[in-house]
Amino acid sequence: MSLTLIRVAHSCVLLDFAGTRVLTDPWFSERPGYFPGESLAFTPATLPRLSAVVASHGHYDHYDVDAFSAYPDRAVPMIVKRGIGDRAMRAGFTDVTEVDAWEQVSIGGLRITATPAKHAVPEVTFVIEAAGLTVFFGGDTLRIQELDEVGRRFPRIDLALLPVNGLMVRPAFNRRVVMNAEQAAELAAVLRPRVAVPIHYAYTAGHVRDRLLLKYDGTPQRFAAAMAAVAPDTDVHILATGRPLEVRPT
Repeated sequence: MSLTLIRVAHSCVLLDFAGTRVLTDPWFSERPGYFPGESLAFTPATLPRLSAVVASHGHYDHYDVDAFSAYPDRAVPMIVKRGIGDRAMRAGFTDVTEVDAWEQVSIGGLRITATPAKHAVPEVTFVIEAAGLTVFFGGDTLRIQELDEVGRRFPRIDLALLPVNGLMVRPAFNRRVVMNAEQAAELAAVLRPRVAVPIHYAYTAGHVRDRLLLKYDGTPQRFAAAMAAVAPDTDVHILATGRPLEVRPT
């Protein structure tokens, strides 16, 4: 069996393990200060039937439960960072499980493990296993040493989805809240995935906010260049939204 992934936009990715489908960090709408910067591959109504949804943290651009409530199956299992599940339940979802790092959830042949993260708010990343394949999903975490443990516990990672835009908040003295391209490549060198796909890089807060409030320090092209230097055995794919990529077992 193989895995097909499609970037929906930002950190929202559809992972299809031969019919077992997982959606990451749903974001399907816009509001002032939050623009994906790229077209959406799906709307909630046009998504295929999902086996599970994972959400790394409670920021709107990663946990857009109000817009996602247009998805027709409100009983889809949702695995979310501990402390944010009530928002999904208020939006009408009925099967919501909260997790912290190293807690696991099994759904049929799917196993989801929450793993460490650090961001401006409490966050987890995820390792998603199905059909003999393993995916690391990085949400929009910083590069922290605790993530090295993921490589020790999961020595065979087939795909890593890694944020690369290096978002910094200007009013807080350029405080970084997301890893940049080179830091993502450093993490990939530790995780040793067969395939890496950059995520979380087209987002924009709008012209004024981008100029005054935020700074971006990373691009997918810089990630690919850094990977060639530190993890040359990993295949890097920069994917436009909607373009499928197949990852086959070895």
